[in-house]
Amino acid sequence: MSTRRRFLGTSLAALVALTAPTGCSRIDRGEGAPARDLGPAAEVRLGYFPNLTHAPALIGVDQGLFARELGGTALTTQTFNAGPDAVNALLGSSLDVAYLGSGPAINAYAKSGGEAVRLVAGAVSGGAQLVVRPGIDAPGDLRGRVVASPQLGNTQDVALKRWLVDQGLPVGVDPGQVVVTNAENPKALDLFRRGDVHAAWAPEPWSSRLVLEAGAEVLLDEARLWEGGRFPTTVVLVRTRFLREHPATVRALLRGHLAATGLARTDGPAAKRVVNAALERLTGKALSGPVLDRAFDHVELTPDPLAGTFPRLARDAVTAGVAKRAADVAGLADLTLLNEVLAEAGEPTVDTAGLDEK
Repeated sequence: MSTRRRFLGTSLAALVALTAPTGCSRIDRGEGAPARDLGPAAEVRLGYFPNLTHAPALIGVDQGLFARELGGTALTTQTFNAGPDAVNALLGSSLDVAYLGSGPAINAYAKSGGEAVRLVAGAVSGGAQLVVRPGIDAPGDLRGRVVASPQLGNTQDVALKRWLVDQGLPVGVDPGQVVVTNAENPKALDLFRRGDVHAAWAPEPWSSRLVLEAGAEVLLDEARLWEGGRFPTTVVLVRTRFLREHPATVRALLRGHLAATGLARTDGPAAKRVVNAALERLTGKALSGPVLDRAFDHVELTPDPLAGTFPRLARDAVTAGVAKRAADVAGLADLTLLNEVLAEAGEPTVDTAGLDEK
């Protein structure tokens, strides 16, 4: 079987898994959840990824910033390697709060009919690049080449496929088309080194690893595609029922989240050390100094979820061919507690851009 046919089969199998229906009761979706405040929760279950683009979570957990603000509420953490797994945990009520990519966040909201989850803060902006093998100098050079994205329908996969449409480059295995394969970031790095993959739309620190460790070159920084160079890479999602019943706990988490973001802003070297130590503890391997420095240069830790970008993100999934219709994101955001915490800290509040209105 040819490499391109094998990659296509893998992507089609993943598509079936992505679009398969998942059971979700009315209670799981948050419908009928009591609106009354039950006070601080006994426990809060927090999910995040061992990725540099989840740096506020890594810092907040490692430095005890969440635990300090939570007081008597126990913090239980769980790490994930794939957005759909974290989404299923949220929708199945086995997780209360999660750091997620913007794509999985929209998917979680849409799958629950706009009921189960709310976006309560941003975490990271930027940090995704299209990197290529030397000799690929223009978009058209990707015809007949294999391009990797981390996962079917994830944030980078949608961005890649939307960009290919804009460039007039069809996705497929026929001559003149671009082969898109979905490979987890570590595997994509190995495939690139072996020459089985010619390009990758990768988040940090993987784009930096591809450049510094595998000889890739940057064809496009995704920041160039967004106004002001800012787009949401990671956001904070909370189960709606948990938010309604335990706003004090969510507020405490957001204080810890803001403290983690502040550490990165005021002491970059310390933030890098903390993040790298956390990555080594969680994955067994730290990043090299050059990779760490380059990756941090391409991301912005910010509590602003850049709410105004979400309607476009939903439309992009349709343009990219990973959704049949644009998800209705009206009502996705509830930034009330975030803006309260920001005001208390003397920080500027963030714009909901109407994303809080159904």
